[in-house]
Amino acid sequence: MKEIRRILEVYDNTDHQSEKLALASVVGVEESSYRRIGARMLVSSNGQWTGGISGGCLEGDALRRSQQAIFKNQSSTVVYDTLDDEDNALGIGLGCNGKIEVMFTPIDPNDKENQIEQLRQAVQKSEPTILLKVIENEGNKKHIGKSLLIDADLNHLDFLNFSSATIMTAIQETRIKRRPQLIDIENESKDRYKILVEYIRPETKLVIIGDNYDVIAFVGIAEELGWEIHVVGRKKKMAKAIFEKSKKVYEYEEYDQISINEFTAVVLMSHDFTHDKKLLPLILKQNLPYVGMLGPKKRMIKMQSDLNIDNLDNLNFFYSPVGLDIGAESPEEIALSIAAEIVSVFRKRDGTPLKFRKGAIHDRY
Repeated sequence: MKEIRRILEVYDNTDHQSEKLALASVVGVEESSYRRIGARMLVSSNGQWTGGISGGCLEGDALRRSQQAIFKNQSSTVVYDTLDDEDNALGIGLGCNGKIEVMFTPIDPNDKENQIEQLRQAVQKSEPTILLKVIENEGNKKHIGKSLLIDADLNHLDFLNFSSATIMTAIQETRIKRRPQLIDIENESKDRYKILVEYIRPETKLVIIGDNYDVIAFVGIAEELGWEIHVVGRKKKMAKAIFEKSKKVYEYEEYDQISINEFTAVVLMSHDFTHDKKLLPLILKQNLPYVGMLGPKKRMIKMQSDLNIDNLDNLNFFYSPVGLDIGAESPEEIALSIAAEIVSVFRKRDGTPLKFRKGAIHDRY
């Protein structure tokens, strides 16, 4: 989501009279790739770009193809294939041992439903959105690159004369699995299409309970990750950096004003047993995917006893001591361990070194 926000910022600051833009998007991956489906790169006619679609090996060629898309005013797709280690044949030094399909789409700033504006709509929502995108179309190249953003209410399903039931099934499957899929379908006019059904998750919302100096390190890392930051504590005690990097700050008594969703993580790090004890019962009732509490296990056990809560340690969403075991000591290292644990929980990973992982680094689809 942070990459999308950067792209939007550049788009909004572009003089569209003198510069033209194209969007390069990863729409298919087979085997290994540094970036996955949904990675994007905004390219201008003057050769500047924002974002990325690889670890650096594709960007040069993508720049050239994006400028071709701008010049021709036509979308196209290109497959970079190095499954047979033929990097030199491509001339771009791609060393991923994978197949990466990239779409290049010219952006019309006068079209209020262009792909950049659709991304803007997705960023503004607090729930997942689905982006439908035509990758291939037999016999009618003009539809390649056409896209449609689907909101949570499944509105606006009138897309290229497809059966609503057909599209609905693909959307529901993508929402359940929380990952993209490519589908080959035929519309009611018997035209065949290859469609990317992309899942765009909202920003991770981080709620930090605390106002001490270690919160500064945590909001710094969270900002770098592109998370939406909310801090609860004594405002008079908070450092200026906390106000600058947070979307909003609250007094302890205002915690219930925060809107919670399924992508929210709450971390109690007030270093104040009384404050944590007062807020924890409310937090535990919110059906959150992640709740962390700073401090040793004996503190958690005392909290459990004082609140008369059974088996607090066995709740699958509750983490205390909070953070991955990386031997963290400084506030920055502790913040890193907590942020990494949140990512691992939301991605359904266990946080162990990749060298011990059996199989592919990323899920294949």
